[in-house]
Amino acid sequence: MKSSIVKKLIAVVSVATIAIGMVGCGNTAKNETAKSSTSSLDAIKAKGKLVVGTSADYPPYEFHSSASGEDKIVGFDIDIAEQLAKDLGVKLEVKDMAFDGLLVALQSNKVDMVFAGMTPTEERKQNADFSDIYYTATHRFIVRSGDETKITSMDDLKGKKIGVQKGSIQEGIAKDNFDAADVKSLDKIPDLILDLKNNKVDAVLAELPVAEINVEKNSGIAIVKDLVVKDPDGGVAIAMKKDSPELKDAINNTIKNLGQDKINQMAKDANSLVE
Repeated sequence: MKSSIVKKLIAVVSVATIAIGMVGCGNTAKNETAKSSTSSLDAIKAKGKLVVGTSADYPPYEFHSSASGEDKIVGFDIDIAEQLAKDLGVKLEVKDMAFDGLLVALQSNKVDMVFAGMTPTEERKQNADFSDIYYTATHRFIVRSGDETKITSMDDLKGKKIGVQKGSIQEGIAKDNFDAADVKSLDKIPDLILDLKNNKVDAVLAELPVAEINVEKNSGIAIVKDLVVKDPDGGVAIAMKKDSPELKDAINNTIKNLGQDKINQMAKDANSLVE
């Protein structure tokens, strides 16, 4: 009789324990669901800060300037980021890093989005969502003065050393058109320009606005006028984490409200800050 009662008590306790465990699992599942359902936009607003990743060596998009008496990251990408932060009602924080590490930083939650004159290629779209295109530019080769009239086609650069920014769309274009051994990739555009002036590369491929500013600020180099390289993916956009529809809508609204004329003017105004 006692044995039977004990067995029943054990059974009741076991069922209760399982039920409590199931309730606990249910609560955990609910908590995880609630956590995962928090959008990127809500997370930014909750912390009161928009953290933007960039590579500040790419005027007029983003670059360092001491025009105000202190070193600051400026450029028309930063102007757009500031407007977005204002529209969201949060503060802006800008993190400067190597271009080819920006999407990694985005995926590891070190930044909320990337403003870096980035082209939304199909490969990049596998790892990030992108805003609407907000600026479109062609690409040009920068060469040493005197060489600009000698080049009218890609064939004229065969066997030459081509410098490009690591991880950039220009790196992909160069590798599609030249032998890999003839393509030199570096983190920063200024380092490529220095290599060009020191005869370590024969040409640097960059977006036209970037090429124009670097030629203006450096003697002994020039732009190849007769060879225009078009971007097969078309223009630049802002990168954010995958599956961020609310944040994407917010960014696109800011871009739309600014308008293309205003953004183009921002790009021109940024040129005056390049030292």
